[in-house]
Amino acid sequence: MLLGGKIIAYPGAAFAALSHDGVRGKPMKILVPIKRVIDPYAKVRPLADGSGIDTGGVKFEINPFDEIAVEEAVRLREKNGDVDITVVTIGGSESEEQLRKALAMGADRAILVESSDAWDSPSVAKELEALARELGPDLVLMGKQATDDDNNQAAQMLAARLDWPQATFASKIEASGSTVRVTRETDTGEETLELDLPAVVTTDLRLNEPRYIALPGIIKARSKPLERRAPATAPSLKTRVTKYESPAARPAGRKVGSVDELVAALKDRGAL
Repeated sequence: MLLGGKIIAYPGAAFAALSHDGVRGKPMKILVPIKRVIDPYAKVRPLADGSGIDTGGVKFEINPFDEIAVEEAVRLREKNGDVDITVVTIGGSESEEQLRKALAMGADRAILVESSDAWDSPSVAKELEALARELGPDLVLMGKQATDDDNNQAAQMLAARLDWPQATFASKIEASGSTVRVTRETDTGEETLELDLPAVVTTDLRLNEPRYIALPGIIKARSKPLERRAPATAPSLKTRVTKYESPAARPAGRKVGSVDELVAALKDRGAL
């Protein structure tokens, strides 16, 4: 139904206090996968042989979209009460830094799936499926994409593997009882979906602004559980990066002092 530029697609049930499976007192479980990525504001360059990115002296962060997912999970707990938040990442021991940051933001526990292998989206989805079936979360909340590869695939593949409903590019999330209501921005307005839990939801930049982490949160994160485990599955790459290259250099611009000069310059370049 279209109302004032918004597509409303939910049955209209009233929202009650948040509880897992409609049972008060039983915590809702949220699983938040995160990824360690190069700081989006850092200047990067490929290695001389094109085999990878030169990471010397480069700062790493939580993927910004994933950081928004962690923040939203914490906000859902602040709004609704009993929510248990687990963050997980796949990577080497250096990824512990990003997990500790997520714990400092308010997550309850972290899991590091230790692996030095390359993981593409299908492999990540397969590993997350195994973890989701083990942990039984009510909601998998993750960034819509990672800033290092911009694939925007893993969440959709995960939902398909689990046969769970999904909502992507969330700009607003409300959870209650056995459902979650997600507002997402589209080219024609806003679409609001109501999903039965368990479900997979991906976050967009407009959803929230992650909080500043105060010292008490950092100190508390040190004592929160961080589990290290081997992967339950093995990555089977369907796609491989064959070479990294810097973008082609752009020609220098030229200032002109009048419309006549602009027209002449465009003619010289064959644009007119």
